[in-house]
Amino acid sequence: MELILASRNKKKIREMEAILATHFQGVRVLSLDDVGYVGDIEENGTTYEENALIKARTAVNAGGGNYPAIADDSGLSVDALDGAPGVYSARYAGEHGDDAANNALLLKNLADVPAEARTARFVCCIALVYPDGRELTVRGETEGLIIDEAKGEGGFGYDPYFYYPPFEKTFSELSAEEKNAISHRGKAIAKLAERL
Repeated sequence: MELILASRNKKKIREMEAILATHFQGVRVLSLDDVGYVGDIEENGTTYEENALIKARTAVNAGGGNYPAIADDSGLSVDALDGAPGVYSARYAGEHGDDAANNALLLKNLADVPAEARTARFVCCIALVYPDGRELTVRGETEGLIIDEAKGEGGFGYDPYFYYPPFEKTFSELSAEEKNAISHRGKAIAKLAERL
């Protein structure tokens, strides 16, 4: 099975392919580059679901209607910040994908919040769009805490600061297999597999 992932993020593509492979044999995930899509997709939705659908619809069209497309919109929702950064997680500090700046702003905004009140969750909504127009969305969430000091070498984004209490590690300290089993993205893909 081949499908397009509406992304160019190589780490996300590998992660998505690895998680999908646990549910489907012979899955191959194509990137936007693989189908010749140039430019950026404007994520102007106000919810994770809207943004995921915008990206998946664009990817289906980019693939000429030859492949189904999936897209995820993921983010970090911090309770003490009224759910921020939320759908703006990748561009929280202004520039899209500047992990260092995003994390610095997050820590600055949490400076006066005690450790026990730094509850947060990673949220992932996945949209699947078929060339014939059928659409499906699923959502996964993983609860954790935001810590002050980065820990771990793996992962990306907010992973070094997202502490997962059951494993007593940040997402960056988890192996790929551990993270895929409990992550918001892993949970959303599992739901997608059930629906399929």
